[in-house]
Amino acid sequence: MNRAPKSLSLLLLTWLVPVAMMLQTSCLEAQTARNTKADAQPVRRSLPQENEKDRMNAWTVGLAGGLLEGAPIRLAAEMARVVDDGADLHLLPIVTRGATDNLNALLYLRGVDTAIINSDALEEYKVQAPQIRSRITYLLNLFPSELHVFVRPEITSLQDLAGKKVNFNTLGTAAAYSGPLIFSRLGIDIDKTFIPHQVALEQMRKGEMSAVVFITSKPVDAFVKGRWEAGFKFLPVNYDSKFEDYYLPATLDASEYPNLIRQGERISTIAVPTALVAFNWPQHSNRYKRVARLVEYLFSRVDRLQAPGFDPKWRSINLAATVPGLTRFQAAQDWLDRKARSAQARP
Repeated sequence: MNRAPKSLSLLLLTWLVPVAMMLQTSCLEAQTARNTKADAQPVRRSLPQENEKDRMNAWTVGLAGGLLEGAPIRLAAEMARVVDDGADLHLLPIVTRGATDNLNALLYLRGVDTAIINSDALEEYKVQAPQIRSRITYLLNLFPSELHVFVRPEITSLQDLAGKKVNFNTLGTAAAYSGPLIFSRLGIDIDKTFIPHQVALEQMRKGEMSAVVFITSKPVDAFVKGRWEAGFKFLPVNYDSKFEDYYLPATLDASEYPNLIRQGERISTIAVPTALVAFNWPQHSNRYKRVARLVEYLFSRVDRLQAPGFDPKWRSINLAATVPGLTRFQAAQDWLDRKARSAQARP
């Protein structure tokens, strides 16, 4: 009597297994269809994103600017405002460790196409990269940074500073790099310090510091607005063959520092050119084309930068000015040549 139910159970099981398998197959097919659809949807959504990404990067130019408190990053930001053309040109200023480190950023950091440097930054690479001058080209001589050697009354010459405490501002600034290099070329061994100039100037008043060295565009507020006892002064630095490779002759006069320089007197000094430079990209490369477009926009719109509301340094910029030790970026030279031919063709 137990055989009939058992046979019935087996018959029922035999019927249910195919049905279960069919249902499982249907579920798998449905799940596969859903997964395929889900997988397909992000691809369709990502295509416009990829196109937008490519479009935004196609004409973006990275510019190593320097420290936030420095003049170079301010000029970089102003350039970015003037040359901006949406997707057709986007200049991206980059805050770095300082103008003296910008050459390193240009040589080795991804996404950096251009940089603002002091011309004597090339000196650091003479040993480790002897061909550095052929790898870097300049677009524009931005502005000179004049050397200010400010001393206490008892100091009467540069040689008097031998063994004395001389401050060069904080590390990463132009003074901290170029100042010791200049004194090395002068052959004067000094006791170098690298503290904020405001602190060093107070130490000078107390006789704890013999001199401070500023390397920045004149006039400097600390000397214009500061009140100094008689005898505090700038020392002259003569421009000669020791400085011909990177520097330019310059002067400080009474119109700039009426409280420290007598009317009609001029103090000889040297200046460190601050330049906008680029890597020497092959002329048919994408990176070259980006920088070439930057040249076209910047040179054609430099008059906007010379208008009120921008740094006054732009008003003294000469597009044709050269940078000691470097060759001009070819697209920049081509632009200047076209401008010259156009001027000659005018009646």
